[in-house]
Amino acid sequence: MDLLRHLRHFVVVAHELHFGRAAELLGMAQPPLSQSIQRLERELTVELFDRSRRQVRLTTAGELLLGEAEELLAGEGRLRSLMAQIRAGELGVLRAGVPPETPAVTLRSLLDGLTVRAPGLDVELHELTTAEQVRMLAERTLDVGLVHHPVAADGLRFGAPVDVPLGVLLPRTSPLARGRAVTLASLAGLDLVAAPRATAPGWHDHLLAVCRQHGWRPTRVRPARNPEFLCGLVLAGGAVAVEPAAVARREPRMAWRPIVDAPLAKRTSAAWPDRSAHPAAAMFGQLAADVLAEPTAPEPPSTSTPGARPWPVLFDTTG
Repeated sequence: MDLLRHLRHFVVVAHELHFGRAAELLGMAQPPLSQSIQRLERELTVELFDRSRRQVRLTTAGELLLGEAEELLAGEGRLRSLMAQIRAGELGVLRAGVPPETPAVTLRSLLDGLTVRAPGLDVELHELTTAEQVRMLAERTLDVGLVHHPVAADGLRFGAPVDVPLGVLLPRTSPLARGRAVTLASLAGLDLVAAPRATAPGWHDHLLAVCRQHGWRPTRVRPARNPEFLCGLVLAGGAVAVEPAAVARREPRMAWRPIVDAPLAKRTSAAWPDRSAHPAAAMFGQLAADVLAEPTAPEPPSTSTPGARPWPVLFDTTG
């Protein structure tokens, strides 16, 4: 027996005290409505309406049931609304990963956007490398993350990618900082400061391959996991880094110059499991793309045209 459906019928008849009008409001014929009320009476083993007179009246049982039925139906409505919010990703917990070098302003914009779009969603933000995120997404201990491409992993779906142009990060006292741009070949003899390969193998291998293709074989690669340590190694001399311009803004003694012969871009996008994904994963992915694509403060002098996007994408992302 569909108790809730019969109770809905009962509540309308109880308010109208007229089977014809109640049937019209419910969009059904009167005989099925009468049968529904009779079945409810048989189920509860009470009479809900006094039909002995020309006017339909509630019995004592009917009067008592009316309040209980309305409360039960209201609870059902709240329950359905709650489940709909969960399905839409507006409630519950979202375990999200972001790269360790993510700027504070980007994190703030991302969290503010999530608060606006899904105020009831509890976001657990974790500082994780691309490799850590890929592993945790596969283990289902992470719901969504922001990864650096290329990513060699099956079973993932990717959000809209955002490409951030890269340049050479070097001390302002370096002779290379006197020009408006540099070539990779001009970096011969210098070390490269970069994140350890284990943090994002695809990106690490891609970066070194491009450097070699354009005449620069770094003397050695010095690992640096966070921007502060990276800047310290560059300022110590004998090394440069290939990073977004935003990294240079952390340290006034640093300079950033675009690369003219081999423009590089770091591609970032959200990633989440392609099966049984968290309902909010796609929303997080689109929001992350919007935040990452937001214009930043003016960059150091560049040979590229303002507002243009001259750097080619040197790899493609499938999925």
